Amino acid sequence: MVQLSVVIITFNEEQQIRRCIESVSSFADEIVILDSHSTDRTTEIAGSLGAIVYSAPFAGYIEQKNKALSLATHPHVLCLDADEAVDDTLRTSILTVKSDFAKNGYTMNRCTNYCGQFIRHGSWYPDRKLRLFDKRKASWGGDNPHDKVYLQEGEAGHLPGDILHYSYNSIEEHVTQNNKFSTISANALLNRGKRTNIFKVLFNPCWAFVNSYIIRLGFLDGFYGFIIAANIAHLTLLKHSKLFQKQKRQLHREPNYVATTVK
Repeated sequence: MVQLSVVIITFNEEQQIRRCIESVSSFADEIVILDSHSTDRTTEIAGSLGAIVYSAPFAGYIEQKNKALSLATHPHVLCLDADEAVDDTLRTSILTVKSDFAKNGYTMNRCTNYCGQFIRHGSWYPDRKLRLFDKRKASWGGDNPHDKVYLQEGEAGHLPGDILHYSYNSIEEHVTQNNKFSTISANALLNRGKRTNIFKVLFNPCWAFVNSYIIRLGFLDGFYGFIIAANIAHLTLLKHSKLFQKQKRQLHREPNYVATTVK
């Protein structure tokens, strides 16, 4: 049976971290926390539950998660966010996989709890994530804040069960996070030389709403299905608007700048 490290990055997660750690305690051989200098009781709670706690300044989601991977003793890891937990079915699946770990990585679905309701349709479900893997064969990549794990070789298996994601307790929290994440996304895209245009500023938010609420059946989640679809459209609008504004400013400074467009 392989030894498994559970790796979590944290910052001021005293309300969430206990649930996360307790959900993996039955199969984790090591729980590694990389904390970004929390000012609450996050590290105290994690340490009391047997986690190994490290601290480092936040360097970006991708960078921080790869740093946390390097701190894990065992090559086989499960990566979680502090606001996530493993459900009973996924817990059983992971215990089974530990007996042989036949694949270099395994995906699982993520089910989000939004304002007290689990969302099972729309753009947020099944939200398949690659989170269980051999860190010698995979690493975090993508664009901040939308990080993801990339396998360097082989195909991933898929496990029954869900990661339970306890996201927003209020619509206000969601709107605030949209503003934060859209700025991070726009900066990351600009730094990669990506560009947008007025058509994308106008069209992409509309498509995001239609895709989430109608095509992917978000309306089946009732009122919150509508609110989530509207917020996805809002995030898309903010990301493209901020990128458009930033690229105009940059083009004024660098008139010969050439770049590709962002999807």
